[in-house]
Amino acid sequence: MSGIRGKNTKPEILIRKRLHALGYRYRLHSGAVPGRPDFVLPRFHAAVFVNGCFWHGHDCSLFRLPDTRRDFWKKKIERNRERDRDVSQQLADAGWRQLVIWECALRGPGRIGLDATVSDAAAWLEGSGSSAEIRGAA
Repeated sequence: MSGIRGKNTKPEILIRKRLHALGYRYRLHSGAVPGRPDFVLPRFHAAVFVNGCFWHGHDCSLFRLPDTRRDFWKKKIERNRERDRDVSQQLADAGWRQLVIWECALRGPGRIGLDATVSDAAAWLEGSGSSAEIRGAA
């Protein structure tokens, strides 16, 4: 587990580079925003999280509870889900817009691909929605 990154993951970097190429400017891991989002777009008052499906217990084909130490993993992943809900509420209370991009949008059998993911993210940024998720196809 010590080799698992929490920042600058491959999916996060891919999405950031594509958005930057489209002209979007952001701040990385801002401590001034609740939950330290993966990146923040101040101009759009938006916080973006790129979540791994396993670590956040997403309901997709990429999540499977390990067979060993099931109680440990169940508690750990449930705590991550609780923290995600708390952070989401804090962001809403502070007036931040929130976008969650799931790993399954980029990997796995239901992936929609990087181009579609970035296109959806850009459309959400330009829109007026307060929160959204981008995920792979069911």
